[in-house]
Amino acid sequence: MNQATPLAPTDLADCSATELLQLYRQRSASPVEATRAVLARIERLNPVLNAFCHLAPDEALAAAQASEQRWREGRPMGPLDGVPTSIKDLILTKGWPTRRGSRTVDPKQPWDVDAPATARLREAGAVLLGKTTTPEFGCKGETNSPLTGITRNPWDPSKTPGGSSGGTAAAVAAGMGPLSVGTDGAGSVRIPAAFCGNFGFKPSFGRVPAYPLSPMGTVSHLGPHTMSVRDAALMMNVLKRPDPRDWHSLPPDDSDYLTTLELGIRGLKIAYSPALGYAQGIDPEVAAAVQAAVRHLQDAGAIVEQVDPGIEDPLPITIGLWFAGAAAIWSGLSAEQRAVADPDFASEAEQGYKYSVLELHQLTLARGALGAHLRQFMQRYDLLVTPAVAVPAFDARPAGSVPLTPQNMLGWTPFSYPFNLTQQPACSIPCGLTQAGLPIGLQFVGPMFGDALVLRAARAYEMVRPIPKPPRPALAGADR
Repeated sequence: MNQATPLAPTDLADCSATELLQLYRQRSASPVEATRAVLARIERLNPVLNAFCHLAPDEALAAAQASEQRWREGRPMGPLDGVPTSIKDLILTKGWPTRRGSRTVDPKQPWDVDAPATARLREAGAVLLGKTTTPEFGCKGETNSPLTGITRNPWDPSKTPGGSSGGTAAAVAAGMGPLSVGTDGAGSVRIPAAFCGNFGFKPSFGRVPAYPLSPMGTVSHLGPHTMSVRDAALMMNVLKRPDPRDWHSLPPDDSDYLTTLELGIRGLKIAYSPALGYAQGIDPEVAAAVQAAVRHLQDAGAIVEQVDPGIEDPLPITIGLWFAGAAAIWSGLSAEQRAVADPDFASEAEQGYKYSVLELHQLTLARGALGAHLRQFMQRYDLLVTPAVAVPAFDARPAGSVPLTPQNMLGWTPFSYPFNLTQQPACSIPCGLTQAGLPIGLQFVGPMFGDALVLRAARAYEMVRPIPKPPRPALAGADR
């Protein structure tokens, strides 16, 4: 940029996408400067956090240079032009291997297809940085694998970032790119958003097209990780464009999620359920922080009623359908591939083989009854509010460290998986810190197709409690 251009007011790696775009418009910063700042942050912090499994700095800088030229000419190609962005390593990205966190996937094969989310980001001008880590095939709520090792939490690197979008959440929270795309099959966007203290949004199923479809079936959603709700709405405007490769994708939604973002929540009817009627083992600090957040919602004008939706714990449904999906993947692996697989994934597949066809059909029917019940419940309320996860981030650990029982896998996140089964939109937004300085997440759940309303409510809460960034001392090890 011209030497007379004023310097950006802060480290560009700490800027949101919205702030970067404003700086580009004002010619106070350029996409090249922003991309260099983010790449420098990645070089410094990724050795500690292990959030990226594939980096393409030369490609990113080339894309940033092209974006900078477009901004100079006053013709940005899309709403994310020049914004550094990463993609979870379950999502196909042309020219880069998609290893899915697994040593069973051969990187030496043609990688010539962009998934719909990747294609939409390119069309919007996003600068793609690389791929973020995931456990093998996204199989668990923490991010570790024999392929990439342990990914760590930017608030405390001794803790897990959650999963399976743990690399995505850690990268965004640490300023290693303001935007990233994750996937959520049982909480895999919202769990790491809660643990890493960023905003994670799981849209209505089908709102963001997927290709190929998840082997785990119709529970897996794609959605944004950001450090502001506005960035997530901006990103959703891009990601929700239809794609014919996903036969589950919803009809086109041409609305602009930014237009209703600032309408507030005055008069909205919110059901507050501290435990969904069945959750146990909720950390007292989590419960207290969520209770305080609910008072903020009341102060903002929402009509809050404490009420449970009247459901039983659907963990058996989730586990059965998920383990059956794991068995389906396992059935396609050779003996050599199985020998190098994550022991946790192997355990899931082994348990999946134990379900009969009749049992799986019964689980599908039970899922349908759950979905019908919650659709009727949501006719009485605009939103449902719960904790995002029952506990703060726990210690990071290698794959295979504990027996993979249903409780060990998902028992500590009883608020996330129900809404994959029902396919409703849901998000996690930070609502406080524990005494140990770990983030706590608040979950908003909307009625099916109420994506804009969930974003609007999260934005209203963000106005009261802005999303904090991890303190520098938590990452002091990166400087040594």
